[in-house]
Amino acid sequence: MTKRIAVRFILYSCVFAAMVVGPAQAESASGLNWTAPAAWESQGARPMRAATYVVPPSGGDKEPGECAVYFFGAGQGGSVQANVRRWLGQFQTPDGGPVDETAQIEDKTISGIKVTTIDVSGTYLFKPAPMSPRAIPKPGYRMLAAIAQGTEGPVFFKLTAPAKTANAAQADFEKMLQSLRK
Repeated sequence: MTKRIAVRFILYSCVFAAMVVGPAQAESASGLNWTAPAAWESQGARPMRAATYVVPPSGGDKEPGECAVYFFGAGQGGSVQANVRRWLGQFQTPDGGPVDETAQIEDKTISGIKVTTIDVSGTYLFKPAPMSPRAIPKPGYRMLAAIAQGTEGPVFFKLTAPAKTANAAQADFEKMLQSLRK
């Protein structure tokens, strides 16, 4: 390996490392920008997802949480109400009933952006794949979610985690929402 190639390799390695293991990173979708918490491990984009973050477990929880950010394209993704209903349908009360009465849903404006937030706790009906016919019940979970109106369509932020982990991540989730900019 020539000295010139070795130097380029080192430079590219440093740039790549800085991109992967850096401080909080600004992300974007649908004309919206946000800053993800530094403590959350970025998994990058995936099909249908603008970003995916692993939320470290907290308070004795064994499983980490996940914050997925979805953007389906201009005019795609459905209405706010349809998504709120679908997300509430992914949770049950401990006795197996609907969570509609216990969920907290709020409309607000952040930096001129309309945002609907959802906070719900209970048994999470986890589906390992989007169209999976069976859900795996995960008691003691919480979801913090938001639907932000981007210039090309809604951007969906959905954090699901064991309750203690979600509780510990709530301030970071809210800070991420407060960082939203056009």
